[in-house]
Amino acid sequence: MQWVLQDIPLGRNIQNIRMAKNMTQMQVVEKMQLIGSTMSRSTYANIESGRRNIKASDLKVLQTVFNVDFAEFFKD
Repeated sequence: MQWVLQDIPLGRNIQNIRMAKNMTQMQVVEKMQLIGSTMSRSTYANIESGRRNIKASDLKVLQTVFNVDFAEFFKD
């Protein structure tokens, strides 16, 4: 039997959270930058689309910006 591990759709989950909060990508990035992140909007867009990984420190900032539990990012 072969096991196939699937990655959690982290970027899509981040996008879903952002949309549920009625925020634009730019609004999210601006709030992140106020907290100390140096992320650009294009980098953020690439994370949402799954073309780029996110640093743990930026994920922590997103958790603060969105005011959600970390588990929200890792839903299947």
